[in-house]
Amino acid sequence: MRQAAPDLPRLGTVLGVEQIMTSAGPAYVLVEQPEDGVPSFLVVLTHGSAGTPDTADLLAARDAARARGAVTALVTQPYRVKGARTPGSAARQDAAWVELTAVLRRQTARDGRLLPLIAGGRSNGGRVACRTARQTGAAGVIALAFPLHPPRRPEKSREAELRDAGVSVLVVNGDRDPFGIPGPDERTTVVVLPGETHALSKRPAAVGGAVTAWLTEFPGLGSLGSGSLG
Repeated sequence: MRQAAPDLPRLGTVLGVEQIMTSAGPAYVLVEQPEDGVPSFLVVLTHGSAGTPDTADLLAARDAARARGAVTALVTQPYRVKGARTPGSAARQDAAWVELTAVLRRQTARDGRLLPLIAGGRSNGGRVACRTARQTGAAGVIALAFPLHPPRRPEKSREAELRDAGVSVLVVNGDRDPFGIPGPDERTTVVVLPGETHALSKRPAAVGGAVTAWLTEFPGLGSLGSGSLG
């Protein structure tokens, strides 16, 4: 259910202009049209575990997507709206993400057809996008600073979340990331930025460039998706 939310509290430098209710509570969403005003695909991005959706890397990815013709949505997930710093139950987080993404897809549909979806986020946000890619119908995932494992705990690998996404994934990590760096495979493009840590805050233009290059080669983003509202 969509609700107008003109008086939402400020989170970082992003003011939520819309509220989407989920089973985990409300999410705040900032939706922006592409630079040419005619969207050809949808990009939904979210924050890391204790973060907000206004980090330099996320904003760079958003700007790159808008320049390529995407309508973009920056999402503050329900647990952060409530003030929690960690997402808690992964199943609950995933369910809320699937619900709010479905609302955004219906909201941005053109001529009764759903736009192709690219889901993504930084760190934990990239994890939830990978885990739910099949459920949301995402064509691809952007995973910024994908946390392959906790620092100094390589045995606690989250690689399966990345490999099981079932779609093309762009990973952008820094070479000094203590959470590790995934390797590429036939579906996973990995860009490693020298001098960057997990924050990916030093060279946002390089993050944007990686997203632009990946989207430029991505098939089918200039046409309507296969899903319909029917």
